Amino acid sequence: MIQNERDLRHEHVLHVARQMMTAARTAPKGKGVDILEIALVTDNDLVELSDEMRRIAAQSGMKFFLRDADNILQAECLLLIGTREQPQGLNCGHCGYPTCAARPQGVPCALNTADVGIAVGSACATAADFRVDTRVMFSAGLAAQQLDYLPACRIVLAIPLSASSKNPFFDRKPKEEKKI
Repeated sequence: MIQNERDLRHEHVLHVARQMMTAARTAPKGKGVDILEIALVTDNDLVELSDEMRRIAAQSGMKFFLRDADNILQAECLLLIGTREQPQGLNCGHCGYPTCAARPQGVPCALNTADVGIAVGSACATAADFRVDTRVMFSAGLAAQQLDYLPACRIVLAIPLSASSKNPFFDRKPKEEKKI
């Protein structure tokens, strides 16, 4: 039997994405409390996510959303890592407020934010181990929040994955407005 890498690439990247999900899940958490949500986005949901990113760009004027919207369409899949809001009750003040009770609704607990960052780092390290290209995207994470891909998550980051001859997430050009 002869198997061409091009024929196997998509399944390989999906396998790596699942390994990344495990790496994110097993990453250290503040106080050992696991409030992460992790999901894999593929196929038509990638297109829907890209469309939402375009909508956000039109509404906000942030052009990098347009560049990133095109960019995720070059990915085999995309990983979402988010956290539900749950203050950890340490009254540490790291969020900028002296106690958890003094923290206004909507201000994220610093430990929740750190948990997402640690999980993203662990996931990206796993991708690097398998030589799969990634990029962490705030923009796609925000669009995923708008679409409620990870219900109840207040902080979401996205990681598109690719295994092509040229990393599509590197040397990216800013989107230019079309002149009429």
